[in-house]
Amino acid sequence: MRAADFVFRMDDIKNADINDPATWPVSLKMLIILIGACAILFAGYWYIVKDQIIELETRERKEQALKKTYLDKKALAVNLPAYKKQMEDIRQRFGLLLQQLPDKNEVPELLIDITQAGLGQGLKFNLFDPGSKSVKGFYAVLPIKININGTYHEYGEFISDLATLSRIVTIGNVKITGGKKGRLKMAAVVNTYHYLDDDELSKQPKPGAKKKKARARR
Repeated sequence: MRAADFVFRMDDIKNADINDPATWPVSLKMLIILIGACAILFAGYWYIVKDQIIELETRERKEQALKKTYLDKKALAVNLPAYKKQMEDIRQRFGLLLQQLPDKNEVPELLIDITQAGLGQGLKFNLFDPGSKSVKGFYAVLPIKININGTYHEYGEFISDLATLSRIVTIGNVKITGGKKGRLKMAAVVNTYHYLDDDELSKQPKPGAKKKKARARR
């Protein structure tokens, strides 16, 4: 059969008997078969392959996410001994720091130690005013305003003595002005700390409680 026999002509449609497909020319039959095949391929893609491609892409994304999760957990597992050692070091350091925080019953004694540290260096206290404590998580901060007279050397020794106390004491907001006969005036805020016991912790508002109250007021 020659290739020219498959050339499609418009007259083939006009002369073809629709009720007798056997008489249709080969070119018309091939065209109908081609159209049918294209329709089947399109329908197969639209109703079957398309959904499978979407599902495949979804599974591939899920696979990548699972791989990332696996690699992250693998890295954690490999470094787990190091993390455990680091956590143990942090617990030990935290325990040592916590031991330097007095409880509320030891605060008066600590205030006496601070006063004696200043008097022992020859400083004169004009003001020693403990303020209101503020709670910071598991501990409280008690600021003490002080106003003292002394020499520069005496101030240095006083601050050095505060650093050697068995409890944590910090000093800030330091202002030094001139005085008489070589003595200086220093105003500062000494901060002392103490950890909260179970009873004090139970009285503290839980995280998010303030936000809930603010929302309730609205």
